[in-house]
Amino acid sequence: MYEPIPPRSPRETMPTMYDLPSELVGESGLPDEFHCIQADLLSETCQPSDCDPEELLLASDLNLYYDPRHPQWYKRPDWYMVLGVPRATEQEDLRLSYLIWQEGISPFLVVELLSPDTESEDLGKRLREINQPPTKWQVYEQILRIPYYVVYDRYENNLRAFKIFGGRYEAIALTDSRFWLDEVGLGLGLWQGVYQGALGLWLRWYDKSGWLPTLAEKAEAEGQRADRLAAYLRSQGYDPDKI
Repeated sequence: MYEPIPPRSPRETMPTMYDLPSELVGESGLPDEFHCIQADLLSETCQPSDCDPEELLLASDLNLYYDPRHPQWYKRPDWYMVLGVPRATEQEDLRLSYLIWQEGISPFLVVELLSPDTESEDLGKRLREINQPPTKWQVYEQILRIPYYVVYDRYENNLRAFKIFGGRYEAIALTDSRFWLDEVGLGLGLWQGVYQGALGLWLRWYDKSGWLPTLAEKAEAEGQRADRLAAYLRSQGYDPDKI
């Protein structure tokens, strides 16, 4: 007797990250040198004390697929943070893209690094065109309701931050080009300094003690502590190389 096959759930029939990767052949708008360096600094200094590091995703130029009704539609934020999703611990599990219908959690914060060509869309000044996907602003604010949206214009040294209030983004008042995020116990602001050999004004995370260290700064601090300890041991008549 013929028995019909039960319908599969939408979760089973939707495309996965293997079907919708970030590396799309022939795609324009890939990151330039500044975008790569700035993203590295954001990731290195993002050390929220109130979050489990094993459930924290920090992504740069990873396609964000946001609408199960239009699974091919995506945005590619310059950098974003997602709380409460497992971080891949094996190379084979590293994400090829981020699919809202698969992950079930929207980003907590998105950063866009402004350029003259993207300013109108990044700041919500461009209207959605007929028969075209929604703009970044519409996706972040109205569809995903991402709590924090940050836009940095390095050409004008202008940082702008927005937070969802009543379903709409409202500008956050900045103090010395910084603002605090209670939810993660961190602040984000503009820092003047050298990173990866380039002097400039960079977007960087800080906590209540100050700017959070980069990997190079951590290594330098460890080296200085080791040198001071060695000097102290020598002053006491000990050879640090033989201890």
